[in-house]
Amino acid sequence: MALTTRLRRRVAVWGMDLVNATSRVLRRGSGTVAGGHLALRIDPNLLRSLTEGADVALVSGTNGKTTTTALLTQALRTAREVATNDTGSNMTTGHVATAAHAAPNAVVVLEVDEAYLAKTAVWTTPRVVVLLNLSRDQLDRASEVRMVAEKWRTMCSTTTATVVANADDPLIVYAASAASSVVWVAAGSSWNLDAVGCPSCGGHIAFGDDGWACGHCAFRRPMPSVACRADDGDLEVALDGVLYRHPFSLPGAFNRGNAALALAAASILGAAPEQAIAALVEVKSVAGRYSHEVVDGRQVSLLLAKNPAGWSSLFEVVAGNGDPLVLSINARTADGADPSWLYDVPFEVLRGRTVVATGDRRHDLSVRLHYAEVDHAVDDDQRAAITRAATPGRPVTFIGNYTAFGALVAEVRG
Repeated sequence: MALTTRLRRRVAVWGMDLVNATSRVLRRGSGTVAGGHLALRIDPNLLRSLTEGADVALVSGTNGKTTTTALLTQALRTAREVATNDTGSNMTTGHVATAAHAAPNAVVVLEVDEAYLAKTAVWTTPRVVVLLNLSRDQLDRASEVRMVAEKWRTMCSTTTATVVANADDPLIVYAASAASSVVWVAAGSSWNLDAVGCPSCGGHIAFGDDGWACGHCAFRRPMPSVACRADDGDLEVALDGVLYRHPFSLPGAFNRGNAALALAAASILGAAPEQAIAALVEVKSVAGRYSHEVVDGRQVSLLLAKNPAGWSSLFEVVAGNGDPLVLSINARTADGADPSWLYDVPFEVLRGRTVVATGDRRHDLSVRLHYAEVDHAVDDDQRAAITRAATPGRPVTFIGNYTAFGALVAEVRG
């Protein structure tokens, strides 16, 4: 029986590697998903067997998964070898491709789609689970956030992992409070519109400078043991009574919160905080996010936003610089087909700026900008939109959702 199990696993991995290699040769993708489908048909228990005995860390949330996974990986590499799904393949098909080639004794760090987290936690028996945030995202194909929070709460109630959780997101607190071991991190949250109703009693949650609390029951922000101070240009994290401070390249308070969560998880997995934070602050770009590129002779900052919470956070980042903006919206499979979420984004803050709308759903975006009273132009080509937005002496900031952003990065980087 054991021989049959080992043989099935070997055949599954061999088939996966062959299909993935063929996919890369034919340029049909990154070669981390197609083979996984075949491997899991051959051996449905492949992920469980590949991660058996390994230290596994799972990272999930609506926004920041890829960045936090990269930060955690960078921090852990100061102490241990790491295997991670850095191509962004965050479902089981991508996870088996990562785990199949992890070195002995390596930490397996997996970015996990929100809908797959509960199952992945069962299959991998993680040592650490990092929970970032929950907000509306692609509701035409994904569960409503309260449903996700309930599934995560059930997962937390049964896992043996230490849960590293954002204390500033009520939905995350509701899910993580069911775990037997939780490290609460003051990671911040600038988007509260999906958590004004108490997930515990249905009452109203009030948010203030000192945190949040339900006005009808005892549900409130827990006292964090890890604190992050959102000073521009520096990352400050208080961990185990020690304050660590380093210059930090990634923009926004939300990324400093992601870094604090990553540092807390890394310390649980054996990384010394001083070395870990010095390493993770070296991350300047993640899969093209936050990079600065030259596009047709113009300096362009590339930012990715996929949902109202993400767009709102990025508007805080660009609020003070006055640079011209190109906003690009698609509604392809990876983006979600319903662009009605545009009406939840506070585009009003862009009044008075140079704005160009582009992407497949540029006309939907244009209507939304019209109602926000934002003067703007429309262009059907992303690169032409950048040229149109360009202002002498200023870089252009490009903000796109998933496929719009990916298409521009692919063009620029060849």
